[in-house]
Amino acid sequence: MLDLSDSYVDKNRSADRKMNSLRGKTVINLFFENSTRTRTSFELAGKRLGADVINMTVSSSSVAKGETLIDTAMTLNAMHVDVLVVRHADSGAVQLLSEKVNSAVINAGDGAHEHPTQALLDALTIRRRKGHLGGLTVAICGDVLHSRVARSNIHLLNVMGANVRLVAPRTLLPAQAERLGVEVFHTMRQGLKDCDIVMMLRVQNERMTGNFIPSIREYFHFFGLDYEKLSVAKPDALIMHPGPMNRGVEIDSDLADDVERSVIREQVEMGVAVRMACLDLLTRSPRENA
Repeated sequence: MLDLSDSYVDKNRSADRKMNSLRGKTVINLFFENSTRTRTSFELAGKRLGADVINMTVSSSSVAKGETLIDTAMTLNAMHVDVLVVRHADSGAVQLLSEKVNSAVINAGDGAHEHPTQALLDALTIRRRKGHLGGLTVAICGDVLHSRVARSNIHLLNVMGANVRLVAPRTLLPAQAERLGVEVFHTMRQGLKDCDIVMMLRVQNERMTGNFIPSIREYFHFFGLDYEKLSVAKPDALIMHPGPMNRGVEIDSDLADDVERSVIREQVEMGVAVRMACLDLLTRSPRENA
């Protein structure tokens, strides 16, 4: 998957970016939650491969009139689409849809559960900069409890042989986080020491019920990334963030824009290539994938 994505990075940087490998295929982006980067990159990925891409606006669809998720699946199934790209607020909703339709289904984020293509684009960004994933120390910092990005990255990085650390206040960590195959730290200075990659997470206020942090100001003081906290990481440590960023909350604005350390914009570019690879692989015939 990463090798194929790599080839699409080069293609996207060329003058002739349009292809016809998905000509005649239909991709529907079905987003029940707001999205800028993910939905736009899936749309761009499909169009660059020559597919017919439809963005369904849930707020103006029959879902808003009370139609169930299953009925929506049955309706889309009757249209004989090739790929459904789904984002939903409930964990497991995308899995349920995949069991009810004949098309390929891509999880574009379900609740606080998973965000697989984000983890793939993060891995591609790291591999292109560092040359490998195995043996690297990656610190995932911030609101781990509510982050589907964190969960997918933990799974992928463990499989690829990286050393994963979680750095967060106790209130923003899942129970028994060590069972995920990670090291857990509660201070940035300890957690970032000698790290190769520092991956910051957005504080997801929309998923919080109750008080998880005393204040934004105090959170940034202890867990917001700035040059002082980054100084204990390796001199060539890279800074990542899945977006959207809360500047001055989880990351200092100057650091986020530091072209020598930050690969945040590069992650966005890698997202298009990774999603092209996903669409490519899922629309191939069984013989082509053999």
